[in-house]
Amino acid sequence: MPIHLILIATFVGVAALVAGAFLLFSREPRDRVEDRLDLLTNHATARRGAAAAVSVLVQPLDERAGAAEVFVSRFFNIRRLIDQSGLSMSVPQLLLFMAIAAGAAGAITALCHRWVFAPPAAAVAGLLPIGFVLFKRKRRLAKFARQLPEALELISRALRAGHSLAAGISLVADEMPAPIATEFGRCYEEQNLGIPLDRALDQMTDRVPNLDLRFLATAIILQRQTGGDLAEILDKIGYLVRERFKIWGAIQALTGEGRLSGIVLLALPPVLFAVMYRLNPDYCKVLFNDPLGQRMLLGAIAMQLMGAYVIRKIIRIKV
Repeated sequence: MPIHLILIATFVGVAALVAGAFLLFSREPRDRVEDRLDLLTNHATARRGAAAAVSVLVQPLDERAGAAEVFVSRFFNIRRLIDQSGLSMSVPQLLLFMAIAAGAAGAITALCHRWVFAPPAAAVAGLLPIGFVLFKRKRRLAKFARQLPEALELISRALRAGHSLAAGISLVADEMPAPIATEFGRCYEEQNLGIPLDRALDQMTDRVPNLDLRFLATAIILQRQTGGDLAEILDKIGYLVRERFKIWGAIQALTGEGRLSGIVLLALPPVLFAVMYRLNPDYCKVLFNDPLGQRMLLGAIAMQLMGAYVIRKIIRIKV
């Protein structure tokens, strides 16, 4: 590759990195507050009454979908993933991080004269930010699930003490840590500003894809329609959740050997290939240069993916 093309690619990558950092950190908090107030005013002017309140509460006040976000939303809802992860970033910022990571990884690989690995390195690095979002989302949802039994007991005790259901939800938001305090606090504020409690609970289950939370929302909606002892219902749901965690812990202990074996079996071929390529590159280049070697490499990758799928199906038991 000519040296001038390498210099141009390096200049473009550094310029994009500097421009992205400037765009991310140049906005002042006062500008964001003004944007929220303007958007709130526009909503109140366009839709009066309860419809305006619902529209403002369902979506963040500073939410303005750009062209990139509209295009990405055709494939999956990336904004919901960010909201469920608890990260304070927007969709354009995440896309910018992905573009910077992909460009930097591709440029560094190309500068090291590894032209064959430049596109895969760019693709893997570009997916790292979304992988980080998924990792944070998984941790946040797992923490929410662990906090839910205690929250149910707290609401049940509040009901037995003579408080209303809304007061019990507010107590969870005040007394418990995030993320369950954040979600229950948002639910309380929504119903406090005019949204029916049934709809506020349904929206919370959309934000937090948790089966036990869906049980809670369904039980509360049915109790409000048919009557019954809600405190006893919440106690039974809390007991069910705790027993499910016990069974899940036992399953994790029994499948620990299988999970470790799967990790070793899946990591051994690529690690061994990297070692062999480091020791004798000419021996491994046959897989890339020879047509038969290329077919063998594709077959090995396909078998690795198939093995990962089978191992995952074996060790993953739903509770």
